[in-house]
Amino acid sequence: MEERQECCHKTKSRSEKEYKDLINRLSRIEGQVRGLKRMVENDAYCPDILIQVSAVNAALNSFNKVLLTNHIRTCVTEDIRQGKDETVEELVATLHKLMR
Repeated sequence: MEERQECCHKTKSRSEKEYKDLINRLSRIEGQVRGLKRMVENDAYCPDILIQVSAVNAALNSFNKVLLTNHIRTCVTEDIRQGKDETVEELVATLHKLMR
């Protein structure tokens, strides 16, 4: 896999392992959502659909945790070391949005 070039602060170069992990997680979530659609199309029982929606939500939350952890350990830590205090404010704003 080629290294991604950072064009500005709002991009992120990821290791091949991190990239593959995130893409695999999203692919699984995508499959779960397609399964939900099929359930609705096939007139599945509402509680069965709701349980699968809960599983998709849990998968998305897990994805967020992994991505947030990686972000804090790399981008945030590096920016703080470089004296970029605005990154902490950006992180706080992001956490507020995630906790709505």
